[in-house]
Amino acid sequence: MINYKFTARNPQTGEKIQSQVQADSVSSASSLIKQQGFVPIDIKVMSEGSSPLSKFKSRIKTKDKVIFSRQMSTLIAAGLPLVQSLRNVLNQTQNKAFKIVISKIVADVESGKAFSEALSKHPKVFDNVFVNLVAAGEVSGTLDASLERLSDQQEKDAEIVSKVKGAMIYPLIVMLVMIAVVIFMLVTVLPQVEILYDGLSGAGELPIFTRVLLSISKFIINFWYIALIVIGILAFITSRWMNTIGGKSIMDRAKLKMPPIGSLFTKLYMARFARTGTTMVASGVPLLKMLEVVAEAVNNVHLKKSIMSAAEKVKGGKALSDSIKDDDNFLPLVSDMLHIGEESGQVESMLEKTATYYEKEVDNQIKAISTIIEPVMMVLLGVTALIIVAAVLMPIYGLAGQNVF
Repeated sequence: MINYKFTARNPQTGEKIQSQVQADSVSSASSLIKQQGFVPIDIKVMSEGSSPLSKFKSRIKTKDKVIFSRQMSTLIAAGLPLVQSLRNVLNQTQNKAFKIVISKIVADVESGKAFSEALSKHPKVFDNVFVNLVAAGEVSGTLDASLERLSDQQEKDAEIVSKVKGAMIYPLIVMLVMIAVVIFMLVTVLPQVEILYDGLSGAGELPIFTRVLLSISKFIINFWYIALIVIGILAFITSRWMNTIGGKSIMDRAKLKMPPIGSLFTKLYMARFARTGTTMVASGVPLLKMLEVVAEAVNNVHLKKSIMSAAEKVKGGKALSDSIKDDDNFLPLVSDMLHIGEESGQVESMLEKTATYYEKEVDNQIKAISTIIEPVMMVLLGVTALIIVAAVLMPIYGLAGQNVF
């Protein structure tokens, strides 16, 4: 059930009223309002809450969209009308935020809008790939097949992105642990060395190395809040900068060129380009439209420029394989496989094989990077521990050499 707020008119008094009602869809809500003896004027879905916690709990995940696509595909293939299929999926959906979105789609479809048009009203949930594949399915009469391909494509894309994120999490956790250990040593162990020195006559001055670390220690102990504020400001500025055109351009270029992640991300983008292209070609989307949508789907401004440049060349009559052949942002295999597909009339099959190849390459490279990262992080941990231990032991050895004890 969805909560709706409505404005209605009492036909007997002419008075306008505002209230709430629970129903499965807008039409059901309208019927309930009429049963109460009112004439509905406006019916809207109620917000489920605006707190950060409620938004986090109601986040629409890729898994939700995959289930939605599969359920819709199965129901439509079974011969159920679109609106009835949507209502069935609506009743089975657990995510409150997604439930609201689907209820709005049901209302739009009931009012005569195309399914793809109703989806396009929610760009944060359904991207261009989703909307265009549904539109292609509606035109060709293969909506169930298009939705099935969509769910497969979303699953594969989510799986490969999850693997990349997983590879990045391990070094991040190790770095955070390393920082925590260093701070603990600086604020607890190192100050004791200074107290020991101050309590001994003729101990002399602490080594410069220890004094530098002690200065850092005192700053953390006395002005930790300033450090937190600075870190917060830097994080805020960095996040805003990364969302600017210039910042995104630099970050996306780093993803393509910076070792060792450059090779990994390039293969990820090639897999995404080929996988999305496969899904759209199989659904009958025209080539130029496919390139326009894929350019957005790869999520890299430099690759987007390359794809749109290739689209312009295709408009001029050039083959797609030739249009991307000399582009540095594309790996040679993509052009070669496309060329074979164009020559044999099996572009869809060649794109599928390209996507599968690069997905395996990404998986293998993630494993290789993980294998390299582990000893590197261990060495960094050892060096960090050595620095702290040296700062503690150097003064003690100095005292022993002076026979202060």
